[in-house]
Amino acid sequence: QMQLVESGGGLVQAGGSLRLSCAASGRTFSNYAVGWFRQAPGKERESVAAISWSGGATYYADSVKGRFTISRDNVENTVYLQMNSLKPEDTAVYYCAADFSNWYRGTMDMEEYEYWGQGTQVTVSS
Repeated sequence: QMQLVESGGGLVQAGGSLRLSCAASGRTFSNYAVGWFRQAPGKERESVAAISWSGGATYYADSVKGRFTISRDNVENTVYLQMNSLKPEDTAVYYCAADFSNWYRGTMDMEEYEYWGQGTQVTVSS
């Protein structure tokens, strides 16, 4: 089993920044691709960003491209999501997840992810 713990969420004004962290334990972290996903109230969960095992490949939803950056530190067993120029529509619970089957390239397909964290709330005020 792999345990994932998100942190770094909070309340921020529009235009501000937050950095989310996803700390992993229990498995060899570098064997997994990692993704960030979010779910706003009354909406379906959506993919935000994903990163391959090495960090060499990254993917972003069109809605966050140019504003969010995903990165990872395999020594610290942590994946980050730097969120800049935040908008009220970014308000959601953000989840990180780990995927073994697509470890080499990464994927934005949330159905591929085996392990999930509990989520961290991000609220952007206008």
